[in-house]
Amino acid sequence: MPAISVLAEFIVGATPPAAARRRAAIAFLDTVGVTLAGAVEPAARAVQQVAHAGGRGESRIFGTAIRTTVAAAALANGTAAHALDYDDMCFVSLAHPSAPLVPASLAVADLKGAPGRAALEAYVLGFEIEGVLGRRMQPRHYQRGWHPTSTLGTLGAAAAAIRLLGLDSERAAHALAIAASQASGLKENFGTMIKPLHAGLAAQNGVTAALLADAGLTGSELALDGPQGFLTAMDALHPDLGDAAGDLGRRWEILESGITVKLYPSCAGTHPAIDALLLLRRREGYAAADVGAIEIDVDRIAPTILIHDRPSTGLEGKFSMPFCAASATVHGRVGIDTFERGALSDPDVRALMPRVIMRVDPTFDGTAPPLTQSRVTVHLRDGRTFVHAANGARGYPEQPASDEELTTKFRSCARRVLSDDQAGQALKTLQMIDDLANVRELTDRLGT
Repeated sequence: MPAISVLAEFIVGATPPAAARRRAAIAFLDTVGVTLAGAVEPAARAVQQVAHAGGRGESRIFGTAIRTTVAAAALANGTAAHALDYDDMCFVSLAHPSAPLVPASLAVADLKGAPGRAALEAYVLGFEIEGVLGRRMQPRHYQRGWHPTSTLGTLGAAAAAIRLLGLDSERAAHALAIAASQASGLKENFGTMIKPLHAGLAAQNGVTAALLADAGLTGSELALDGPQGFLTAMDALHPDLGDAAGDLGRRWEILESGITVKLYPSCAGTHPAIDALLLLRRREGYAAADVGAIEIDVDRIAPTILIHDRPSTGLEGKFSMPFCAASATVHGRVGIDTFERGALSDPDVRALMPRVIMRVDPTFDGTAPPLTQSRVTVHLRDGRTFVHAANGARGYPEQPASDEELTTKFRSCARRVLSDDQAGQALKTLQMIDDLANVRELTDRLGT
């Protein structure tokens, strides 16, 4: 059976367990929060303007009064979700899974008046599709310059939309074929407005693929694993799904490998080092003025993402180890305001940045997930040296964010566009999403 048919049957017929829905509910809470925060960013505003011009519809653009077409809402909310790089990560797919998946799921659920449980199940199925693809494609696909949030995210978003639209297996396969031809996204655009647009396009294209298939558009059954299909064209590590597809429904990626919730609004590759630097600063009690140099050892993937040694914009700063490390050392924190215009010219941060050295350590465990290992060495001017090795960071599956951290993050994000009372009501509704009779009970609370 072609891989595309295997995936289609899984999407249409599988029933995610309750534990998977609970994990998805955390992802919805976190992603809606960062989407509200990102809704005021320039990239998001530009996309909202275009989405609004497309006409009225049933699906909400979060943080605004706009209801627009389902695909336009997915585009706008997906872009906003990724605008601050504060959205979650998966180290199997090497993607930000929720930035396309949550907007796609909520946009279609909003259109259909679907219950919250259906939106959660659709999300889980999309996550599993990204997971099985990630296991066969990564890390080669990523190293070649593709952005999996966009490439794999398009297939994941299509899966979520397929489920919510109620397509049968035949049309689901066609939707995946359509999505495979829409998938794209280049890492060369990291540090620009196009990176968050990738998530928006993945959400929009996945929804559009399912709508087109529902309308009768057809595609090749070999669009995924054919000689010129998605896996080969996208330079996957393996040109077929092998045994991985057989695991669908037997094991659940969302439960086994989990999702990484970000507690800093920067590239995930900076998080282990930030955690280590903040720990050393608290424990040893030194100030930035005491620091002579900072050495940060990373894996071989990190330098392909952290490409801005001397950032000139906040977006570039999110992909700059020197800037993130210097900011953490100077201020003892890294937050949304760290990457705002004025913070980039902070004289203390700028003075420390040239003394931050990032280098690849070839002895790091090659079997560990990419971007999870870091060793920080802080040399003080008085001759003292402090070292801390980090395997992951707070928010990673092994160190999951606490309920308090999740709610604090949500409120701080939502406050950028909602009042405290509105944010509280939205939070309460998200916390009971599995029991909502209609997703509109949630989306009505996410407008201004």
